[in-house]
Amino acid sequence: MNWDDARVFLALGREQTLRGAARTLHVDQATVGRRIAAMERGLGSTLFLRTSGGYLLTPAGEAAFEAAERMEASAIELMRRTQGLDRALSGEVRLTTTDSLAVDFIIPAIARLHAEHPDVSVVLNSSSQLLNLSRREADIAIRTQKPENPDLTLKRLARWPMGLFAAQGYLDSHGAPEPGSAFSGHDIVMYEPYLTESREPTLVGEPIGGGRIVAAVNSSMMVRRAIGAGLGIGEIPLYMGQQDGLVHLWPERERGKPYEVWMVTHADLRHTARIRAVIDQVVEVFAGVMATT
Repeated sequence: MNWDDARVFLALGREQTLRGAARTLHVDQATVGRRIAAMERGLGSTLFLRTSGGYLLTPAGEAAFEAAERMEASAIELMRRTQGLDRALSGEVRLTTTDSLAVDFIIPAIARLHAEHPDVSVVLNSSSQLLNLSRREADIAIRTQKPENPDLTLKRLARWPMGLFAAQGYLDSHGAPEPGSAFSGHDIVMYEPYLTESREPTLVGEPIGGGRIVAAVNSSMMVRRAIGAGLGIGEIPLYMGQQDGLVHLWPERERGKPYEVWMVTHADLRHTARIRAVIDQVVEVFAGVMATT
């Protein structure tokens, strides 16, 4: 099995569907299917069971998967070490972050980067999905969760309190909620992952049992837009509420855990010229906003 075959095999083993593997590899499903069939013929072994639920590894496939992961680790280490010596201010940098942070910080940083280094291009993935830096799915990640991997280099870019906000139009129609009322008679916008993970969800420490959840969304940008549209009351970082012109309710109260932003990259890549150039611009944009909030 060569490295190109291993990449296809690993993608299907992780995604378990032709569609998912094709999306990861940026090829079509038929190509993935043909490559897997050719691998199985070449190895003389069945690597996957084709089931209604997807492609499942056979015992032979599981053994091959472990070997392919070792190949992947060696290939990625080779790439990191060679790219870490790259001094050219040109080429591609892959960056992943959330949609809100992309709009407020990363796109302005890319604009500044382009003005200084037009030959550096940024491939931006803006989603809540956590891409794997160790597998080179991204070169830089701007995350709201602090990773624990010791091979990664971390820098905290920001730390904001989480506050309660509403649009003025909503308050004109519904009034402001009273502390201690559990939002009785009020509409609420929630960040859906927090809603499903928490046994007793709250907003800035206030139970929400008296309110009505009118929207549960899966990104901070959608929370912001829903609040701004007057759908209900919601909890977002202070800088977002201020930037969006929302009304800060109960300013004396905050969520116990603040909203932190971390920049993460692999230790072997932090001195690569084009990656360093992107990092510098991102840091400057965050520093400028932090100085005014």
